[in-house]
Amino acid sequence: MLLSDPATLAFCALAVILVGMAKGGFSGLAALGTPIAALVLPPSVAAAILLPILIIQDAVSVWSFRHSWDKWIVAWMLPGAVIGVVIGWSIAASVDEKPMMGVLGAVTLLFGLYRIWVERGGRVVAASTSPGWVGGLFGVATGFTSQIAHAGGPPFQMWVTPRKLPHLTYAGTNSILFAAINWIKVPSYMALGVFSHDVLVSAALLAPLAIITTLVSVRIVRLLRPERFYTIIYALMVFLGGKLIFDAIV
Repeated sequence: MLLSDPATLAFCALAVILVGMAKGGFSGLAALGTPIAALVLPPSVAAAILLPILIIQDAVSVWSFRHSWDKWIVAWMLPGAVIGVVIGWSIAASVDEKPMMGVLGAVTLLFGLYRIWVERGGRVVAASTSPGWVGGLFGVATGFTSQIAHAGGPPFQMWVTPRKLPHLTYAGTNSILFAAINWIKVPSYMALGVFSHDVLVSAALLAPLAIITTLVSVRIVRLLRPERFYTIIYALMVFLGGKLIFDAIV
């Protein structure tokens, strides 16, 4: 069994915890899940184990934030995300994941630092009003990076965080969009033949931890002040960007 080794179990559990935090509202952390699990498993197996976990966590987060999400943002980003998933699926065998994640990490790091700088000292920055078609382009990037490595959080953050949504609406929009994207990815993963018996058993064993982590994170997000929430999101972007860059160069 894939999780019989203690080190494999520990790294997979950590990946599930980070993904659960992302699903609970700390958007972006999910991008760390696959790289961490891939330290002890082949990347394709790590991604395959996490997809059912993501879907289980999606159910928890969607139910938790079902009354607070932005339909306009989802309507613009989701069609682009579908295109991104299809592109990622079609080139999955030929794409070199490391440099792509490195570029994503650099952009994420710079964006997080920029937002921390412009909002330093509690400065009030006008919310972005970029048009919906821009969100569609970010949706393509979200779907593509989500298909390749479950790393769709950073492109979502880059377009949505500057819009300064109420923090629960931000978390709910993230939940709804990625719940849809993850179901869209299922046929491609089935076609790639990665859902083996061991993969599904491993996902089932990790499911209770996934549910608990998501529920705890939802509770924490509900208790946070909105300004503190966005500060945490930007800090996570800086951390995530640095981690993705590090993974790409080692």
